[in-house]
Amino acid sequence: MLGEPPRAIFFTFSHRPDGYRVKQYDVLILGSGTAGQSLALRLADQQRVALVTKRELTDSASAWAQGGIAAVLDATDSVEAHIQDTFTAGAGLCDPVATRFVVENSRRAIEWLIERGVPFTREDESAIGYHLTREGGHSHRRIIHAADATGAAVQATLGAQVRAHPNIDIFEHHIAIDLVLGDKIGHPELGCVGAYVLDIEAGTVVTFGARNTVLATGGTGKVYLYTTNPDVATGDGVAMAWRAGCRVGNMEFIQFHPTCLYHPQEKSFLISEAVRGEGGVLRLPDGTRFMPDHDPRAELAPRDIVARAIDREMKRRGLDCVYLDITHKPAEWIREHFPTIHSRCLELGIDITKDPIPVVPAAHYSCGGIVTDLAARTDVPNLYSVGESAFTGLHGANRLASNSLLECLVFGESAAKDILSQPQTPVPTLPEWDESRVTDADEEVVITHNWAELRQAMWDYVGIVRTTKRLQRAQHRIRLLESEIHEFYSNFRVSNDLIELRNLVVTADLIVRCALLRKESRGLHSSADYPETLPDPRPTLLRPPRRKRAR
Repeated sequence: MLGEPPRAIFFTFSHRPDGYRVKQYDVLILGSGTAGQSLALRLADQQRVALVTKRELTDSASAWAQGGIAAVLDATDSVEAHIQDTFTAGAGLCDPVATRFVVENSRRAIEWLIERGVPFTREDESAIGYHLTREGGHSHRRIIHAADATGAAVQATLGAQVRAHPNIDIFEHHIAIDLVLGDKIGHPELGCVGAYVLDIEAGTVVTFGARNTVLATGGTGKVYLYTTNPDVATGDGVAMAWRAGCRVGNMEFIQFHPTCLYHPQEKSFLISEAVRGEGGVLRLPDGTRFMPDHDPRAELAPRDIVARAIDREMKRRGLDCVYLDITHKPAEWIREHFPTIHSRCLELGIDITKDPIPVVPAAHYSCGGIVTDLAARTDVPNLYSVGESAFTGLHGANRLASNSLLECLVFGESAAKDILSQPQTPVPTLPEWDESRVTDADEEVVITHNWAELRQAMWDYVGIVRTTKRLQRAQHRIRLLESEIHEFYSNFRVSNDLIELRNLVVTADLIVRCALLRKESRGLHSSADYPETLPDPRPTLLRPPRRKRAR
């Protein structure tokens, strides 16, 4: 409990001259979404935690999650049904052990949030006292939610407790540059011993030493031109782990959310899956409904099917968007169930109680990432990954709606248990960041130009439907950009934009490499050259040829 005294023996820091930029913690957590915050709270009663975040504490993809959290909470539902729905959505690639582990722990994860005070939407008629909605791919109503802003409610609740906890130090406006490994101090057996982190506002690099380091950095959405993700989703954890020597897996499976609002003043506003779950239908501009022609489950088909159907209709008919129509529901019901969506659309001149919502698919979620086990451990000792940056095996070739926050919570708990079970060894002292051989950048336009070119190439060549030729074109451009970016990074002082661009180009390369290796169409990876699905489903795993060290 929060009121209990800490049981760990913390470090006594010697006095250093002003400006000395080396810090030590029991645990360093990079990322402040649901995975990072829930893990910090589970650790902080016993260990001293540093929580590093690129912007404000609650700026993450978790805070943007509208729909809710999938869990077996109702007597008419079952663990086996949730597992089967996850398998079906995952197109044969879900790891059965990881999937069962997550689903069997789903109820406890929700109970932990309720104990923490998350204000889930109540319903007196419900057997559990909370309203459960249904989303695409689910056979039951099992999505517990806080109206249509579940992620924001979870982040606000946990965030307040993170800020109040005396054993959690929050470093906002800080971005990790690279992990520090034990061989840098002559002890390779230690694995990861911390990270170099840029204080964005001060422009200085801080060295964080830690007994354990956790990558909770979120997804890779900003590698694409159009995405539902916040600007912080730049694949940082995946890129850093790859450079540190970790395997990555299934990076080709990028989920494109079917329904991102299409409006010139709003580039990344998500229209929740729950709108379709509560009866919303997809229509062409003339009002014709088209999803029944693509799948018998119509609007309740898994996201990959709905996204491909929309993409096909748009390309076939030359459309800028399609329309999601919920106007047949009572206006008051719509305002009550979807207040955030209703309010934002109304600001843009769309009254969703009367008008269908213009929508397009957009990059939304990465089903692959850093290979981890059930304790969230990576290939590098003392390095963990939780949340969207990790590849646990749960999502397979396509994530089932509302399994993402659940994964954050379940693996956050398992990582905490593993970390707390370890002996309290000393944290090694690390050297400061060396920038003696670099200068200030002369032309920042290189960064902005390469950023735009990379995202455009990924959107054009590595989108919803792919071909080998398009992937090879993308790979060629990525390799050229990677060379330019590496040269820039080697010669100039780091900045937030340069760090993110360096990580994005690594992430883009990993996505394309995985996509080229998969000679079939499965789930989110649809290939015009290989339209069939192979009978033997296998994950795509990549291992770094050698580790690239931080300077």
